[in-house]
Formats: sequence, structure tokens, C-alpha cells
Amino acid sequence: MNLSYWEYKTWLADMDFTIVGSGIVGLNCALQLRSRFPKAKILVLEKGILPQGASTKNAGFTCFGSISEILSDLGSHTEEEVLQLVQKRWDGVQLLRKNLGDAQMDYQNHGGHEVFLNEHQELYHHCLEGMERVNHLLNSVFNANCFTLYSNTYNFKKVQENYISSPFEGQINTGMMMETLLRKVQNSGINVLNAIAVKSYVETHSHLVVQTDKFEFKTQQLLVATNGFAAQLIKEDVRPARAQVLITKPIDHLQIKGTFHLEEGYYYFRNIDNRILLGGGRNLDFKGEETTNFGETQMVQERLEEILRTIILPHTPYQIDRRWSGIMGIGSQKKPIVKQLSNRVYCGVRMGGMGIAIGSSIGNELANLV
Repeated sequence: MNLSYWEYKTWLADMDFTIVGSGIVGLNCALQLRSRFPKAKILVLEKGILPQGASTKNAGFTCFGSISEILSDLGSHTEEEVLQLVQKRWDGVQLLRKNLGDAQMDYQNHGGHEVFLNEHQELYHHCLEGMERVNHLLNSVFNANCFTLYSNTYNFKKVQENYISSPFEGQINTGMMMETLLRKVQNSGINVLNAIAVKSYVETHSHLVVQTDKFEFKTQQLLVATNGFAAQLIKEDVRPARAQVLITKPIDHLQIKGTFHLEEGYYYFRNIDNRILLGGGRNLDFKGEETTNFGETQMVQERLEEILRTIILPHTPYQIDRRWSGIMGIGSQKKPIVKQLSNRVYCGVRMGGMGIAIGSSIGNELANLV
């Protein structure tokens, strides 16, 4: 692709900062860079037509961890590490709300609930027994009990008589959030170029040469915020994890409200616009879902429909409206990777499925490394 003089001069010449990825982390990084360097020339490159990966494809949970996830983390992390993880997620949600405003992303607080299948008796009792410990540990974050018992109000089938619920978990409209964030970035004088994939870069003593699938250009600093796709550019402990999702058509008189976690969080569902959104299932084929390829598989989609038909809406007629998938970034640890990789290259990746909660703060941290 041969760029004209005008195109190169206007959009690519004399670039101070280039951010790879226009998701939650990348756009927040761009805004923080603009705040720190008001006169800098900042560019965001996005390989999708819309923000790709997970930022516009997630379920819209403002979650910080269900009871089973936190207890699982306590088995592999210290109490202080788990406390810091939850605090970071909670603070990140408040930062997101402060930056964008609740109305601009349709933030609603109907609580979050972990639902336990009848056959998961051992897990259910493990979580019941661990509630007091977790509530005590997280009291400094919420200044109240984070988790309480909640009866099966929505009459889900084949599940234990109680959920373990948190009044602090909410939900947002993911599309509204990203559109608002994108407009803030563009209004601050930052260019976002879509359908441009960064293939490689070469660092010299005075600049970086960035090679994309369309053109080559120079920049002073490069900030990688591609999360699940990070392994294509950098060598860090982060790998892709695909999450498949479906949503129903509107359902008359739908009573279900809230965010719900099932089977240790490997499945999740919520209400949105009188519909049920349901996702997950990578636990059926961990290796197969460790991919950067978007798409759906018959095995996962059949399990999602089975959960919808037999557990969530056993007596309610419904139709599937749409299916899609998103790519998360996970690794051997839950803690995000925010670090300087070389003199001119930085990264903020491995959100671990918590991009909505921590993306804003990780974007700020990434920008502050420069």
C-alpha cells in the first residue's frame, strides 16, 4: 500500500506514541498519555474494523471474582495477593464509572450470583464453608460482607437451593462503554486507525520502525495493549483463551435480573434488553479454545443451549438471535503484565477475563511507565 505524502505526513509522521490495540486498555492508555503529554502525537492502531479481542465481545460483567474463584485463588496465591487482586478490580470498576459515567454505559446494579449445580455438592459446601473467611479477608475492600446466601428466586432448575451472591457486582452495556471511550479518545485529538495489523517492529537507538500489514512507519515509543493477541508481538506469559457467547431474542415478561456465574465461572449469563446472554464453555476443550481464531464450535454451543434449555429457561420459549466469540488473555498468574520491555517498548496485557474491571487502571499504569 503506497501512501501519499499527505497521508503519511498527516497520520504517521513524527509519531511520539503508538498504541497497539484499541480495547479498554489501549484507549485508557491513550487518554492518560494525552493527559501527561498534551502536545504529543499519539496514534492507536487496531487490527479489527471495531475493537477486536474481548473489549466489545464480553458479557458486560463488572465482576471482581465469584466466591469459588476467590477460594480457588487462595489455593495458589497468598491472602495478601488475593486481597490486592480484588482491590485492584474493585478500584478499576470505580475508575471506569468515574471516567465515563454510569448513564454512558448503562451501568446497573442487580447483584452478582454464583449458582451451583445439584451434582456440584462438594463445591457448594466448600464455598459455604469458605464464605466467612473470604468476607473477613475482603472487608477492607467493601466495608461489609461481600458474599451472602440468596434463595433461588428465579427458579433455575437442577441447582442448589441457594446462590452465593454479592450486592457489589453490576453490569454494563459493553457497546455503549466502548463507543463512549472511543469518542473521548478521538475528541482529545488522538487518531485511531482500524483494520491495521502490526506485524513486527525494529528498535534503533533513535526510534522504532513499525511494520504493519499495510505500511511501515516510525515512532518514538510503542505500547502493546493487545491482551489475548500479545504473543504475536511479544514474548511474555500470556496466551489466548476464546470465549463463546450466544444471546436470545427478546423474551416477554423476562424476570431474571443480575449477573450469574455457573460451574466455577466457566459459564456465565445475564439479562440484557429482555434477553438472556450466555457464554463460556472453554473448559470443555481448553486446548482447542486456546486460539486467536474467532468462531464457534458445535460442542460448546450445544452445551450453552443445554444450559439455557434445562437450567435457566426450562419452561420459557425462546429463540437464539446471535452467536459470537471473544479472545481473552490469560497466563499462569492472575496478575496483569504491565512492564517496560526495552528502551522504547512497553506492554499492558493478561487481563485474565477481568478487562472491564481492571482495563482502565491497567491502561493508566501502562501510560505512566513512559
